[in-house]
Amino acid sequence: MDLRALVLLALAPLGACTFSGGEMQLYPVAGPIAEADPTLVIAARAKDLDKTSGALSFRLPGKRKCEGTWSSVAPKITSNESKLSLTLRGTGGKIGRSTEDVGGINSGEIYAVCSDGTRVQGTFIMGSGTQSGTGTATDTLGNRYKLLF
Repeated sequence: MDLRALVLLALAPLGACTFSGGEMQLYPVAGPIAEADPTLVIAARAKDLDKTSGALSFRLPGKRKCEGTWSSVAPKITSNESKLSLTLRGTGGKIGRSTEDVGGINSGEIYAVCSDGTRVQGTFIMGSGTQSGTGTATDTLGNRYKLLF
């Protein structure tokens, strides 16, 4: 069995999985994985995309399970509110706090360690208040990936 067939066989179960809202794709663009199958897409599950960091998991060819973290530097504005009311309808006070995203483009990173010791590290950019972005990643086996989510 050649390497290409092995890669396709190992990734067959991933083809049936879909991850709504938390899906990232790693497209091998250079290195041994890209040479074995240039059409391969590695689906990665990212949790908590509405926050500034979360868990990340995916499988590289050869049944290598990878787990790690994604993190984004997303600036936020925090507002404190305190009011005193002496009217008949709303006697009392109000204390509150709100947080909102600052518009712009935020940078972030991914880092994962696989079951065989392979490490995957990358950077990305994403829009404030969005759950989409683009970037690049590399692994310790000499592969380079385009990252889209």
